[in-house]
Amino acid sequence: MSVSNAAMAPAAPRGIDLAIALAAVAAIVGAILAGPDAADGWRWLHWACKPLATLLILYTAWRAAPPISVDYRRWMVAGMTFSLAGDIFLMLPADTFVAGLVAFLLGHLCFLRALLVGTRFTARSLALLACLAYGAINLWALWPSLPDALHLPVVVYVAVLASMAGQATARAWRHVHDALAKPARWAAVGALLFMLSDTLLAWNRFRLAIPLSALWILATYYAALWCLARSVHGTGKHT
Repeated sequence: MSVSNAAMAPAAPRGIDLAIALAAVAAIVGAILAGPDAADGWRWLHWACKPLATLLILYTAWRAAPPISVDYRRWMVAGMTFSLAGDIFLMLPADTFVAGLVAFLLGHLCFLRALLVGTRFTARSLALLACLAYGAINLWALWPSLPDALHLPVVVYVAVLASMAGQATARAWRHVHDALAKPARWAAVGALLFMLSDTLLAWNRFRLAIPLSALWILATYYAALWCLARSVHGTGKHT
């Protein structure tokens, strides 16, 4: 399809990346310094800034001009919208982990659909198999610590996440020398960072306490979303 014929949105303000960074840092600091039980000022800072950072990243994807394709942008924005919902579910004081898991699962399905634009599934099967193997090894290591009720949801989630990351990596591999090379690399880095962030979250929640876990989990998460948002920007060339 021709990128030049795609509907263009106005460019995002130059300061948007700074706003994203400040919101992300505030969310991380709030999570680290918040009291374990009380809804203190640090906790409120985390609650306010965690979804705000995601919303700002979503905004940059939506306002990308020109997008590599309207369809790609639409699915990426949908995935980030589900990620925003997942952010809210996972930070609530109530036990809404399953709701958050489902929200992120739907988000990864949207990301996967976006990554199928212009590249067939399993275009590079080795990339997919490597990501699935990584997910399977982590699942095997975490399995004894997972509650029985989460076995099936987590298996489905890992399979979808690994497939998304595998497709992103395969896409970057497939388009290394054409107009999609740069956007595809951004998407691959974002997808792999998403796998890393979720790995850290799962190990911290179910296996062992990671020192400064909020720093590592959220930093890799926001970096993942930011890279995926960057992948929406086109080059003005035909793809």
